[in-house]
Amino acid sequence: MGSWKNQAKAGMIRFSVAYFLVTLVLLYVTAPFIEHLPDGILIEGVLMTLVLLSAVLAVSSRRRVLVLALGLVIPAITAKWVSYWRPDLLFAEIFPVTGLLFVFFVVVHLFRFIFRAPRVDSEVLCASVAAYLLLGLLWAFAYILVYRLVPDAFAFTDASAVNRSLEGFNSLYFSITTLSATGFGDIIPVSGLARILAMTEAMVGMFYMALLISRLVGLYASAPADERSDPDQVQRQD
Repeated sequence: MGSWKNQAKAGMIRFSVAYFLVTLVLLYVTAPFIEHLPDGILIEGVLMTLVLLSAVLAVSSRRRVLVLALGLVIPAITAKWVSYWRPDLLFAEIFPVTGLLFVFFVVVHLFRFIFRAPRVDSEVLCASVAAYLLLGLLWAFAYILVYRLVPDAFAFTDASAVNRSLEGFNSLYFSITTLSATGFGDIIPVSGLARILAMTEAMVGMFYMALLISRLVGLYASAPADERSDPDQVQRQD
C-alpha cells in the first residue's frame, strides 16, 4: 500500500492518466475529420504532439523514467515537425520509427502500472483504456512505416475511397479494426510483413482483453467489501 502511495506522489498523480486518455480519445475522434481540412496536417501534428507530451506526464513516476521518456519523445516530436516544415531534411520513415519506439515505451509502463495495482480504481481503469488505444496507435505507426517502405503492401477494395494511402486516419482505422478483430475487408494487408503485423496485432488485442479482464476481476474479488463499494473513498482515507 505504501509503495502505491509513494508512486502516486512521485509522478503518477491522480487524473494524469485520465488527462492522457482524453487527449487520445480526442485524437481518435477528430482524425477522420481534420485530414480533409485545409490545415488538417497541421492540426493533426498539434494533436499528436499533445498526445505524446501527455503520455510523458502519465508515465513519469520516477526521474529516470522521465529522462528516458523525454529522450524518446523529443526525437519523435522533432521528426514530426521537421517533416511538416522541411520534409526534404529527413527520411519519411524517421517519425514512424521514433513514434513507435516511444509509444512502445509508454505501453510497457502502463502495463506495469495496471498489472501491479493493488486494487481497481478510476486511475487503473483509465490506464487500461489508454493502453488499449495506445496499442492501436503503436501498430498504426508500424503500418505507416511499412507503407512508406513498401507502398503496395496494402490493398484497398473500396472503389469509392478517396484516400488510398495508409497515412493519417486510415492507419488508425485499420489498426483499431484489426486490434479488435472486426476488420471490414476494405483495407487488406498484401505483403508478408504487413500480414505478420496484422496477425500479431489481432492476437495481442485478444490476449490483452483476456488478461485485463481476469486481472481486474481478480483484484475486485479479492478487495474488501468496503473497497468494492467505494474504492476512491478508501484511497482518500489512505
